[in-house]
Amino acid sequence: MRTIYYNGKVYTGALPLAEAFGVKDGMFFFAGTNEEAFDLKRAGDRMVDLEGSFVCSGFNDSHMHLLSYGSSLRIAQLAGRTGSLEDMLNCLREFKESRAFQENAWLQGRGWNQDYFSGEKRMPDRHDLDAVSTDIPICAVRACGHCLVVNSKALSLLGIGENTPQPDGGRIGMDGEGPDGRFFDNAMELVYGAIPAPDKEEIKEMILAACRALNAYGVTSSQTDDYQVFRKLPWSLINEAYRELEQEGRLTVRVYEQSNFSSLESLKEFVEAGNRTGTGSSLFKIGPLKMLGDGALGARTAYLSRPYADDPSTCGIPVFSQEVMDEMVGYANAQGMQVAVHAIGDACLDRVLTAYEKALAVNPREDHRHGIIHCQITRPDQLAKISRMKLHVYAQSIFLDYDIRIVKKRVGEELACASYSWKTLLENGATVSNGTDCPVELPDALACIQCAVTRKTLKDHKGPYLPNQAFTVKEALDSYTCAGAYASSEENSKGKIAPGMLADFVVLGENPFEVPPEKQREIPVRETYLRGRKVF
Repeated sequence: MRTIYYNGKVYTGALPLAEAFGVKDGMFFFAGTNEEAFDLKRAGDRMVDLEGSFVCSGFNDSHMHLLSYGSSLRIAQLAGRTGSLEDMLNCLREFKESRAFQENAWLQGRGWNQDYFSGEKRMPDRHDLDAVSTDIPICAVRACGHCLVVNSKALSLLGIGENTPQPDGGRIGMDGEGPDGRFFDNAMELVYGAIPAPDKEEIKEMILAACRALNAYGVTSSQTDDYQVFRKLPWSLINEAYRELEQEGRLTVRVYEQSNFSSLESLKEFVEAGNRTGTGSSLFKIGPLKMLGDGALGARTAYLSRPYADDPSTCGIPVFSQEVMDEMVGYANAQGMQVAVHAIGDACLDRVLTAYEKALAVNPREDHRHGIIHCQITRPDQLAKISRMKLHVYAQSIFLDYDIRIVKKRVGEELACASYSWKTLLENGATVSNGTDCPVELPDALACIQCAVTRKTLKDHKGPYLPNQAFTVKEALDSYTCAGAYASSEENSKGKIAPGMLADFVVLGENPFEVPPEKQREIPVRETYLRGRKVF
């Protein structure tokens, strides 16, 4: 049966807006005027009056952590309780009291941010968490996901002491008494490796919970990094979980797996097992090699080319040496894989660009679509190189909501003046998609679009930060639809409402082209469709 939608405001990927579109067998077969819609109508067609609603292609979050988000929905939600250290601790206490903890279970939470604390703006330590419990091991992860803190019980279980060697690409926090409970970047592996892992059915339930939440935000496609969420579980089990959900007809978000590996050996095993970029189906597909190049700005672990302006004792933490990054990027490129590397600091970005240059010099590829995830702290020379190399940038405009408050203090005026410069990249030949890095932020596409357009904070509208870098509404919508499809080499099958494209679309309560920029996030998501089937 065909369904024809009419009397709407339909963004097809081009302006002016259309009024109607048609869906048949999960695909769009036309987009145009109301008159054309009724001319196409034939016996048996279902006609749907949109009553003036705005419709666009389903949102595509081009970098997030879907499985991690599903897991986070099961633990203490600290993001809403980060106004003070004591409130965060109370959230953990309340969560502990509301659950029956089995033997070997950990009390976990995520979402704290010391910069939002009233009073002393310091990271919690083991002593703080000991005030919640000394009997149950506790792990509380910072909002950025690049730092965590544990209590003394957890340190005892881990066997971490003052003589424990510092890991490459990470740091164990120390004070005058020994380990302070804080773990940064690669050091976090020591903690994650000790937490009991879920089984495959639990993994599937986490995926489904995350998909339901994404659909409620109008998201129909997710480019997600899932292999490192539970360190004890092999990537093959994660793939099995997704493919079983697809076969069962329960997967309601299209997944492009940003395949995270930290060694050449594990990457080779993955590729030799038949996994290369593009293998899979339209619902679950292997994406790029994903590498985590450095940490985060909020935790001062993003790797800068100079000391932090507000902490000259550190430049941040590089996760990989140039040699290892060169080897892994070079191998992936030679195998025809796309590569996407997390780079927040400009010194990390130097290493990424060098690795791409070396790999492409040895094995040139015209349409490699290699990219940079985040691409936040940048210098003018790097922006020019990214554009010249025609790299793809996975931006997170929603990060401006927090980073506006800290970026100049963290990196200094000179670096800050050339950072978060995604409009410059867009205008000079790079492609730029958008996303939330969820669960670092909620997967709120419209909030992210608002930040892209306003360059201001969401609630108190501080800013704008570098207003010349603001996207138009069209550019912001494109960054969440067709640009995301380009990032996964699917621009010919999704990302626009056009004949022959997959019928993934979202119905909004208001028209983003007409709503004031500071009100974009308030636009209600009314319905979400995947292949023409309502999923929200």
